[in-house]
Amino acid sequence: MKTRSLSNLNEEFSRRDFMCCGALLFAGLLGAPGTASALNFKEGLSNPCEGERAWTSAERDFIDAAFAGINASNFIDIHSHLLGTGDSGSGCHVHESLYSIWQPIEFLRRKQILSGACVKEPAGDIDRQYVTQLTRMMNDFPAGAKAALLAFDHAHDDRGTKDLDKSTFHVPNAYAKTVAQTHAPRFEWIASVHPYRDDSVAAIAKARADGAVAVKWLPSAMNIDWRDARLVRVYDYLAQTQMPLIAHFGAEKAVKGAHRDEFLNPLHARVPLEHGVRLIVAHAASMGNAPDLESMSKRSTPCFDLFARLMNDRAYERHLLADTSAVFFCNRDASVWQQMLRNTHWHSRLLHGTDHPLPGVWPLYDVEALVDANVLNADAAPTLKRIRRKNPLLFDFVLKRSVRFGGSTFSASVFEARRHIAQTG
Repeated sequence: MKTRSLSNLNEEFSRRDFMCCGALLFAGLLGAPGTASALNFKEGLSNPCEGERAWTSAERDFIDAAFAGINASNFIDIHSHLLGTGDSGSGCHVHESLYSIWQPIEFLRRKQILSGACVKEPAGDIDRQYVTQLTRMMNDFPAGAKAALLAFDHAHDDRGTKDLDKSTFHVPNAYAKTVAQTHAPRFEWIASVHPYRDDSVAAIAKARADGAVAVKWLPSAMNIDWRDARLVRVYDYLAQTQMPLIAHFGAEKAVKGAHRDEFLNPLHARVPLEHGVRLIVAHAASMGNAPDLESMSKRSTPCFDLFARLMNDRAYERHLLADTSAVFFCNRDASVWQQMLRNTHWHSRLLHGTDHPLPGVWPLYDVEALVDANVLNADAAPTLKRIRRKNPLLFDFVLKRSVRFGGSTFSASVFEARRHIAQTG
């Protein structure tokens, strides 16, 4: 696989070409399966990146009200991607397909990820800009509030060999550790180790000793079969240490990698859960359908419904959790928003996450759709939109403090999630 720096790139698309085809391509890029209508193009395609503008008193009051009752020292964004190209020597890389106009969805994916992160493309400066912009956004939060930065291992083939051609991007554990330690007041870090690796347990143990607070897998992109016998040793280590595993279930639109979508069925979560693993389901499996493997018909069922079945299983109350990242994107069904709020018995097991840099990918949020779904007061919409233009991460938090359904809101515990990742033993 070839990798390239984002710098020194000839802009194959003009701005007019990009805007013209962008809406159509978004259906395949990040939209609900088969449609572009689930995304919001009313406010443009690009992040305006107005972070240097001062907060108005009305915006500041709105933000302060959102933090009322929350202990900032326990606040953590559990799902924040650290990305880079390796132009700083970080060891990060991205697949060459993200630069090819002959693969327009991948080309647009790169453009939108950079836009979401407020990163431009001068030579040799992507890694630094990404960290600088993320740190700037986190500095708008009260002292003590942190984000957990995700490393991302390579895809591996069935033999356990690193598969560079199937690796959409790579973020080394060492880089995530370095960034988190360099900016310790604002960041923790989460390791990523492919379980097919011969050194998987040793690598996770080293990451834990180096301060990693969890492990992250994206099974479809990385090629991880939950039922593979090689995973048992990893399950046993995670269960013994109670180090959480954050894993994606439900449809995946942003990172294709190995294209093993069959590994995203939420019912596969029973495997690590039965081994005693503390499992955090990324995005609450809130998008897409999968076969109901526990029914005779194997009928196609919303992944969120399969996730809900597990969340309501009392056998998993101590070990099954979920993060809220991406849940309120407009490519989710309104019933998902409503159920996440209404099911208050889940709230002690929900963890705040943003899926940074996606809150800055402009078509993914539609505040008016939340109003129409009766989960957001219309009076809050204008201020929320202004906050997003300056800081999408702060917007994501304030939005989740503002949504309500049937009198239910997210409790402060959803945002004080540090207790779920504190190392023990």
